[in-house]
Amino acid sequence: IPSMWAHERSAEARGNLTRPPGSSEDCGSVSVAFPITMLITGFVGNALAMLLVSRSYRRRESKRKKSFLLCIGWLALTDLVGQLLTSPVVIVVYLSKQRWEQHDPSGRLCTFFGLTMTVFGLSSLFIASAMAVERALAIRAPHWYASHMKTRATRAVLFCVWLSVLAFALLPVLGVGQYTVQWPGTWCFISTGRGGNGTNSSNNWGNVFFASTFAFLGLLALAVTFACNLATIKALVSRCRAKAAASQSSAQWGRITTETAIQLMGIMCVLSVCWSPLLIMMLNMIFSETSVEHCKTQTEKQKECNFFLIAVRLASLNQILDPWVYLLLRKILLRKFCQIMKEQSWTYSAVPASPSLCVSFQPRRT
Repeated sequence: IPSMWAHERSAEARGNLTRPPGSSEDCGSVSVAFPITMLITGFVGNALAMLLVSRSYRRRESKRKKSFLLCIGWLALTDLVGQLLTSPVVIVVYLSKQRWEQHDPSGRLCTFFGLTMTVFGLSSLFIASAMAVERALAIRAPHWYASHMKTRATRAVLFCVWLSVLAFALLPVLGVGQYTVQWPGTWCFISTGRGGNGTNSSNNWGNVFFASTFAFLGLLALAVTFACNLATIKALVSRCRAKAAASQSSAQWGRITTETAIQLMGIMCVLSVCWSPLLIMMLNMIFSETSVEHCKTQTEKQKECNFFLIAVRLASLNQILDPWVYLLLRKILLRKFCQIMKEQSWTYSAVPASPSLCVSFQPRRT
C-alpha cells in the first residue's frame, strides 16, 4: 500500500473536490514531504533486507534456513515493488495540485493503482502467514518439515500466493467490484459503497462482495499468522523447559526461545496495529452501506473519512516496518532487550537467580 502520509486539505478544499478542472488544491511542500520520506525509507529498508538475504542465502547450507530466507527476501521484494509502483503516483498528484481526474480521465490509472494496492497489500499479509506456517511446521513437526519442505516447495507456495492474489485483484476488471478515487482525491482503492443511482444492482452487490472478501481475507491472514506464531512460541517454551530439566544446553535453548518469542510477538504487534484498523473499518463501511466517496459531498462524514485515511496510513507503514521487524533490527533490539532484563534481575534480586533466558544471549551470525 502506498504512503499516503500527506497533510489533510483545508475544510474548504475537502468539501470542494468537484471544483472545475485547472483549479489547484492547497497541497504545499510540507504535504509532499511525507510520501517522499516514506518512499525513501521503504526503499532503503527493503533493498538492504534483500541484499542481506541474498548474501546469507548463498552462504547457508541448511535447507531449513534457506526456506525462511527465501520467504523474507520475497516479502521484501513484494513490499519494495508495491511502493515503487504506487508512491510516485501519489507524489505526482500532490505536486501537480490537481484533481486525479485531470491526470486520469479514462480511469485506467485508477484501476491500475487500486489493483496494485490490492495485490501487494494482500500478498504481504499472506506471505507473512506462509512464514508463520513455515516456522510452526519447523518447530512442531521437524521430521515432516525436513522431508517435505524443500526450497522448491517454498518457491511454489510463494508463486501461488502471488498468482492467487493477482487473480482476485483482477475481479473488478471483469466487472465484480470497483476501484474508485478515494478521499482526499490522490489515490484509488476498493469501493466499499453500493454506488449511486447510475449503477445497477449487480454492480452494487459486486462492490460489496469484492470489498468484504478483501477484508475477510486480510483478517484470515492475520488470524493464521497469530495462531501459528503462538503455537511456535508454546512449542519452543515447552522444549526449553524439557532441555532445562535434563540439563541439556539449557542456556542455548533459553537464548533461542527468547530471541524467537520476542521477534514473533513483535511481528504480531506490528501486523495487528498496521492492518486491523483498515480491515475493520472496511467491514464497518460495507455493513453501514457507506464509503469514503461520500466525503466529496457529505461534510458530516469528515470524521469517518479522517479515520479511514489514518487506517490507510498505518497499513502503508507495514511495508516499511517489515524488513526491520523480520531482519534488520532483530539482533540490535534483542540484545538491548536482554541487557535490560539482566540489569533488572540484578537490581531486584540480591540472591543469584536461576539462569534467565536472556543471560547467555548472543546474537547469531547470519
